[in-house]
Amino acid sequence: MNGPRFAGALSQHPITAHAVGEVAGEVLEAVGTEPDLALLFVTPPHGGALEDAARAVRTIVQPRVLIGCAAESVIGDGKEIEEGPAVSLWAGRVGDVVPVRVTAQPGEPVVLDGWPADVPFEPRALVLLADPFSFPVEYLYQWLDERHPGLPVLGGNASAARGPGGNRLALDDRIAVDGAVGVLLGPTVDVASLVSQGCRPIGQPLVVTKAERNIVYELGGQPAYDRLMEIAKAGLTEDEVRMVNEGLFMGLVIDEHQLEFGPGDFLVRNVLGFDPENGAIAVNDIVDVGTTAQFHVRDATTADEELRRLLAGQEADAALVFTCNGRGKRLFGTPHHDADLVDVALDGAPAAGLFCQGEFGPVGGRNFVHGFTASIALLKGS
Repeated sequence: MNGPRFAGALSQHPITAHAVGEVAGEVLEAVGTEPDLALLFVTPPHGGALEDAARAVRTIVQPRVLIGCAAESVIGDGKEIEEGPAVSLWAGRVGDVVPVRVTAQPGEPVVLDGWPADVPFEPRALVLLADPFSFPVEYLYQWLDERHPGLPVLGGNASAARGPGGNRLALDDRIAVDGAVGVLLGPTVDVASLVSQGCRPIGQPLVVTKAERNIVYELGGQPAYDRLMEIAKAGLTEDEVRMVNEGLFMGLVIDEHQLEFGPGDFLVRNVLGFDPENGAIAVNDIVDVGTTAQFHVRDATTADEELRRLLAGQEADAALVFTCNGRGKRLFGTPHHDADLVDVALDGAPAAGLFCQGEFGPVGGRNFVHGFTASIALLKGS
């Protein structure tokens, strides 16, 4: 078929059937029937009708594979709809695809069920949507490292629910409330990834000299809490004090072979708490002794600058955008920030996505689950 390979559409109509009809009609007009892949995202007012919405898209557009979910907010047409009803549909002719429906059985070790037995190509990327209450994505990363080393995983956790069983995931016209759904992309499409973490460092990088699992006891031979107090005593600006009070982070260097560290060199993790008596600081990740670490703060200006820098000079036929539900108006104060930057940088290339409760994307060649990030998949026909 001649014409566009990708299309996207957004509707804010409050009636699900009407909204789905609008987006399906627009996508159908742009790319025709039987695209290889479609992604469907709906906000909570449409969440209860996700099965009907998915079935309608399958009937009208007839994609080979459809995945989707309900989310707190959705992205499409250069906009981020953070409040109220919205349906976002994206479709593309990407070539070879294999659907994925995987669940996890708890235990030691966790057992993963459902991975496709026959993948007739070496996958270029995995696009994944997961339920954060039932699916430990980190175990999937470990599993993939043995079977498909270096495979980038892009996507995020569904964000429409506050507890187990509340999220809704779609694979074709089937609905799941646990596990994960996804699609493996084959070699006929080029996939590049960007992960903008939106934090900036304060203080200096220091080596972790004592730690146990996620508890950092010493940085550079001194209690970790004391190191934090040194930064405070050295003088923080009013804005930095405000940002520390709103949330403190610890950046962990990914590649220790570098001589200097800058934006993109750290994996940023939340500081969960600290104990002034023993000097310990708790982080929401395992921290190994010998890791170089630096405190960070979340900063709208830095988040804006970093995403602009990562998007500069990029070319793509389409994009999938997985941004944190802590970004948007909560961080930037105005709507549509990430969606607008992607739209402008890619000259209006079809883009869609959702606000996630944890974003998936590789940093330094390794897959991670992030918070407060914008993880973007850039797709280009090869």
